[in-house]
Amino acid sequence: MSSIEIVSKIEALKEWEALAAEAAAEIESLKDTIKREMDARGVEELEAGQYIARFTTVISNRFDTTAFKKALPEVYKAYTKPSTSRRFSIA
Repeated sequence: MSSIEIVSKIEALKEWEALAAEAAAEIESLKDTIKREMDARGVEELEAGQYIARFTTVISNRFDTTAFKKALPEVYKAYTKPSTSRRFSIA
């Protein structure tokens, strides 16, 4: 692939990323509008035509690795391992 083709692909990628970001922002805006309406009505479940929207509170327990690392650094070190990954970016 020539340099000109790579530049063309990167420019197309940037355009698609911008479009995706715009679509994601619109999606979030629509979700926020529905959530605000559900909060205003004081409901966690809302039937709208053929759809059921749910905005529920979820409680979960997460392991606090920062506190664990501070409290038991040797044990933390014994159970951690390095991982390798590849990152793609365009500047």
